[in-house]
Amino acid sequence: MTDKIKVAVIGASGRMGREVVKMVLEDEALTLVAAVSQSAGDIDAGLLVGKPASGVKLSFNLSDALHSSKPDVMVDFTTPQAVYSNTLTAIEHGVRPVVGTTGFTPEQIEELDKLCQSRSIGGLIAPNFSIGALLMMKFAAEASKYMPHVEIIEYHGDQKLDAPSGTSIKTAELISEVREELRQGNPKEEETIEGSRGGYYNGFRIHSVRLPGVFAQQEVIFGGYGQTLKIRHDSYERAGYMPGVNTAVKKVMTYTGMIYGFEHLMD
Repeated sequence: MTDKIKVAVIGASGRMGREVVKMVLEDEALTLVAAVSQSAGDIDAGLLVGKPASGVKLSFNLSDALHSSKPDVMVDFTTPQAVYSNTLTAIEHGVRPVVGTTGFTPEQIEELDKLCQSRSIGGLIAPNFSIGALLMMKFAAEASKYMPHVEIIEYHGDQKLDAPSGTSIKTAELISEVREELRQGNPKEEETIEGSRGGYYNGFRIHSVRLPGVFAQQEVIFGGYGQTLKIRHDSYERAGYMPGVNTAVKKVMTYTGMIYGFEHLMD
């Protein structure tokens, strides 16, 4: 039997982290060896997610946890403020990072790629692990070739820390790869309320909605003469991201270097 992949979960007591812990415990090909959290007490990771005791208690120090447990893969759903440092720490320990938190600059991603290459390990930074969201981004990029007038509206709960979302930025990047910059709207337009036209990206706009009761949605709206096209994706619960995370944990074992975007792992 093939050896199980040893997984460490960072941000294990968070809402996404708990889903990752549960996913790892339920997959016979994976084994949970570490769970790190800054906000939970001395508790077994299995009990934390409503499963039988796993024998892995939550740790507070990432470096110590990686050193003692020697995982193959680290899954990180923490905060934009912490994720870059966490990823560096993982690579320093020879652990493959699978990161679902946004906040990296292109320069940081390039640096992390070089570090992964030097350690002969793989890594993944993915703004979104949802298969439906990835298809939405793919279809939006294809549509922009034919309907270059586009705007993005993304909706999240009011406690989300970053705006715009990593998914909307990744969507904008994919569109910009195939669409020449086109500054849209009336050249004489003026905002009577600052920011009302949204964030500017390569000629088009990104709008961020933050409201309680909202989980995660995004729509990409295209306009043409006498018609519009809307491509929309809705997420309703965090469990929907777990098949993608599971695939990433397994595929990151098979390549070298840092990949940005889960779509590159899709067959």
